[in-house]
Amino acid sequence: MSLSDAAYDAPRAGATPALNSPAKVLTASLVGTTIEFFDFYVYATAAVLVFPTLFFPNSDPMTALLASFATFSIAFFARPFGALVFGHFGDRIGRKATLVAALLTMGISTVVIGFLPSYESIGVIAPLLLALCRFGQGFGLGGEWGGAVLMATENAPEGKKNWYGMFPQLGAPLGLFLSSGLFWILLHFMSEEALLSWGWRIPFISSLLLIAVGLWVRLSITETPDFQKAIDNEERVAVPAVELFKNHKVSILLGTFVALATFVLFYICTAYLLSYNVKVVKIPFTDALAIQIWGSVVFGAFIPLAGKLAERFGRRQILTLTTVLIGVFSFLVPVLMVENEMRIMGFVTLGMALMGMTYGLIGTALAAPFPTRVRYTGSSITFNFAGIFGASLAPYIATWLQSNYGLAYVGYYVLFAAAVTLLCIFASGKGKV
Repeated sequence: MSLSDAAYDAPRAGATPALNSPAKVLTASLVGTTIEFFDFYVYATAAVLVFPTLFFPNSDPMTALLASFATFSIAFFARPFGALVFGHFGDRIGRKATLVAALLTMGISTVVIGFLPSYESIGVIAPLLLALCRFGQGFGLGGEWGGAVLMATENAPEGKKNWYGMFPQLGAPLGLFLSSGLFWILLHFMSEEALLSWGWRIPFISSLLLIAVGLWVRLSITETPDFQKAIDNEERVAVPAVELFKNHKVSILLGTFVALATFVLFYICTAYLLSYNVKVVKIPFTDALAIQIWGSVVFGAFIPLAGKLAERFGRRQILTLTTVLIGVFSFLVPVLMVENEMRIMGFVTLGMALMGMTYGLIGTALAAPFPTRVRYTGSSITFNFAGIFGASLAPYIATWLQSNYGLAYVGYYVLFAAAVTLLCIFASGKGKV
């Protein structure tokens, strides 16, 4: 697997000069991922807060929660399909147009959720429509992330790939902050009855405003220099996915599991923890959201630090050290995740700091091994395969382990993910990550 800085940062003789200013490029990549992750996390919050009651009312509370998390997981299985479709057009037509289409797909799916009738109104059709919209969210995000990373890194000056690649990753903590903050505000200004009746729809419908901003920014940018060079040199291939799976299977496999610990850690510290705090520890939902908001701040603060450290010491070194620390952190899960808000705050602070360190670099790392002609498809597929194995069922698995075996086994789950990631970093070879 070639994730080396040298391979990705090598001088490109004759490359077309960048036409986009750094501010425009970084804003376009950041705004888009912020919107996409806002939409994604709004669903994750509602999956804990309102969906078990509104869409799965005939089950006992734990079964309803697990069913809600099951619909949550659908998006992760949709994301590789989105990666293939949007990746194909991103590598054939261009990054810009494909990113606009991905943004619209994700945004429209989110807005439609805000208008869905509940189980009480239309019965079993309601959760089926919810699942369909969740599939649309995942399909759109499957094409968004890879394109946003490429928009940043393919416009980056030489030696600045890690720093530029960090910016679209900031969309994750910003989206988490905005979605959690919006639900926190709603809970302060309306009753639980009003929230369940109509208030929960506001975050989903408000995505319309964010879509408008995202489109305005995305439509103002030009194509990346790397892709323009591929056009000029006639390097594009007819079906990028065919070449990808024919010639880059090892890069896909190792990249998928290099990102495993990143995904498991994040969804343990967000969706699962939110559910645990509310359902098990019985923390008021506003306080549980405040903990999540704090986690998003810590998460966001450590992403730029990861970018700076990687420029100085290298991606491989920083990712290896962070993965080892995630393994150490796993033993703290049963110690910190007890019925004590201060300890839980410690858990979130440590977990999201490590999350920022690994997530800030994973975008650049996963894009690096692929040539321009298949880079959109390759990076998107790798990232979204990692989402299936590391994130799709993480809240479900952690909830099941905790309820059947205890918190120590949730920690073992994190440890297993860290061990697999570390092995794949080593398997990629020295200087390749």
